[in-house]
Amino acid sequence: MTIDPILIMGIAVALAIGVIIWGIVSVRSEKDMIEERLARIEDAGMSYLELDDLPETAPDERKKPSALQERLDAMVSERSFGKKWRQQLARADIKLTVSEYAAVHVISMFGFFALGYFVLFGQQLVMAIVSGFVGFFAPRIYVARITSSRLIKFENQLPDTLGLWVNALRSGYSVMQSMEAIARDAPEPTATEFKRVVQEVQLGIDPEDALAHLLTRVESEDLDLVITAVNIQREVGGNLAEILDVISHTIRERIKLKGEIRVLTAQGRITGYLISFLPIILALFLYTINPGYMGNLFENRMCGWPMLGIALALIGIGFALVQKIVDIDI
Repeated sequence: MTIDPILIMGIAVALAIGVIIWGIVSVRSEKDMIEERLARIEDAGMSYLELDDLPETAPDERKKPSALQERLDAMVSERSFGKKWRQQLARADIKLTVSEYAAVHVISMFGFFALGYFVLFGQQLVMAIVSGFVGFFAPRIYVARITSSRLIKFENQLPDTLGLWVNALRSGYSVMQSMEAIARDAPEPTATEFKRVVQEVQLGIDPEDALAHLLTRVESEDLDLVITAVNIQREVGGNLAEILDVISHTIRERIKLKGEIRVLTAQGRITGYLISFLPIILALFLYTINPGYMGNLFENRMCGWPMLGIALALIGIGFALVQKIVDIDI
């Protein structure tokens, strides 16, 4: 059975147009109304103590989401992978619903397939399928890189954030007022994350739960230590400024040690990337310049494909082992 590439292109274009039209005609959901109200709080320059003075949104402005959007979100969001995707999108601070993220996977897969079939590999179906497989995982790779970058920035900013927090507490601010100061003065992504904590408290969420949500979005051991100290202080009392000052010094030393370890293990990490991706790049290069030489390996289903599968599995195992060796936990 042969696959008609024109049909596949038509399906991909139809999906892309459908998602665009869906995004245009979809009305605002209740979450959008909450975000709009929070934006009006920020524009008004109100603190969390002045929230009761802000009028509610008019009832006629509260429109329901479209039936299609509700059905898709309900179908995808409640599944185990949907919950995992929602957590990943929150950690990367990407404003997409789970159903939209699933649509991005489908569009990316067909887009990479079309790119490989018509542009890169001269209408070679096998390589186009490989390209589509890569395209399916491209959104996840992008989200993972964004999440990792935000986490590194947050952890590097955490000692300065704690210093700002300690100074605010010693100046007479409360814990929530100190968080407001961090949300105003700290750089991104720290400002955004603490702003969300303040906004959740403004909406009536318990401060302990709001801090737990922060830890869910930013999976950091250092932040877990800070939140634990804040929760204990809220229950039993104590000098929170002094505790945070000690934690800040500890985190600075840990960051310094992590930097030294990263420098010492740089050669091992680069070696792992090199020996893992060099065979793949070399195989694709040889197949591009001399298809007859490498064609049997990619086109022979009885022998070539199993050999490719075993090779990719061994490359993946080797890469995982190298990364495990150079990943030193502190």
